Amino acid sequence: FANPSSRPRRSIAARVASSPPSWAQMRTWKTTVSSIRTTSRRSKTSTSRTSTTTPKGMVETDPEGALAGFDAVVRMEPEKAEWGFKALKQTVKLYYKLGKYKEMMDAYREMLTYIKSAVTRNYSEKCINNIMDFVSGSASQHFNLLQEFYQTTLKALEEAKNERLWFKTNLKLCKIWFDMGEYGRMSKILKELHKSCQKEDGSDDQKKGTQLLEVYAIEIQMYTETKNNKKLKELYQRALSIKSAIPHPRIMGIIRECGGKMHMAERQWADAATDFFEAFKNYDEAGNPRRIQCLKYLVLANMLMESEVNPFDGQEAKPYKNDPEILAMTNLIAAYQKNDIMEFEKILKSNRRTIMDDPFIRNYIEDLLKNIRTQVLLKLIKPYTRIRIPFISQELNVPEKDVEQLLVSLILDNRVQGHIDQVNKLLECGDRSKGMRKYQAIDKWNTQL
Repeated sequence: FANPSSRPRRSIAARVASSPPSWAQMRTWKTTVSSIRTTSRRSKTSTSRTSTTTPKGMVETDPEGALAGFDAVVRMEPEKAEWGFKALKQTVKLYYKLGKYKEMMDAYREMLTYIKSAVTRNYSEKCINNIMDFVSGSASQHFNLLQEFYQTTLKALEEAKNERLWFKTNLKLCKIWFDMGEYGRMSKILKELHKSCQKEDGSDDQKKGTQLLEVYAIEIQMYTETKNNKKLKELYQRALSIKSAIPHPRIMGIIRECGGKMHMAERQWADAATDFFEAFKNYDEAGNPRRIQCLKYLVLANMLMESEVNPFDGQEAKPYKNDPEILAMTNLIAAYQKNDIMEFEKILKSNRRTIMDDPFIRNYIEDLLKNIRTQVLLKLIKPYTRIRIPFISQELNVPEKDVEQLLVSLILDNRVQGHIDQVNKLLECGDRSKGMRKYQAIDKWNTQL
């Protein structure tokens, strides 16, 4: 006879199919499962009631006792393992909360010795990122601590040969220095990051396109803040030429937004509008709140380029038309397209927080006002051969001196044919040759001076 243990075992389903259980057996199984579930729920309730006696549960009520408990967990392990790593992570956070920064750094250094073999790379990365975010929250208040913390982290990551986390950590430190305006320190880190994305011959490694774009994004932000347009333009073009990357939409949003600001500084309104629209779409895809700001900048660029297209007519921007932050800009572009200068100025005054409090928008308000005044002026003088400057001043709601300056620029640009009689305060239209010769001579004289 064959040994019973050597017979092939049939599956539970097969055995049930061959000999179905009786109703009595089924009732017994149901009762057993129910009792197991009840016991499980009781054990969970019991655990939650007693959780306050564990070191983690004592963090708020008895921090010193919690620290002693975490230390005991570390010492109980014969070899470095996951529970010791977790206990040290909590110790680091607790010492930071208590303001004991020396003890915190000692615990953190010990925790970093676990990342080589005691825990998985993914888990160690998650924990280190968590602690970095925790400590970086008050970076400006603990400058020296922050520097020591990041130097310790980077050194440990180099030893562990964790290039991915080393790169991310340097990017985080770069962002902190950027927020604090420490551009000198930032430049040093950027050199290291660039070097890590280069081949042996010093050229950019296109295989690391995604990392390169992350470096370019933070560097472009720095050059935008320092108004170094030459470097900004060079980096912007290099960033757009990278085709091998799959970047996060937030990264492309940053690059496009800074590109739009660069084009605005060069008064290339159409290129700026294109970049701001691309930035808005990328931020929108990433769910980033900067999308609202970029939409405002898009409206601004559209008005400056004297476009008759309303950006809110597009399906991408339409859902934000009635957003409280955007509503002022919606009304502004409506007044602008109707050449209603009184309404335009009224909207600017009544929406100071959403429009005028943004320094970037504020820089171009004078250009906007000049544009709308020009449109109103050209429409106003069209039916006349002679028109009084005080009347134009009253209609535009600006001093007579500003009206004269605006008329001079329009005559020199050939947009108005005529000349100004300053004695009688008149604009005489039609005598183009006389007016042009006079103002060209004045312009030439002004250039020579």
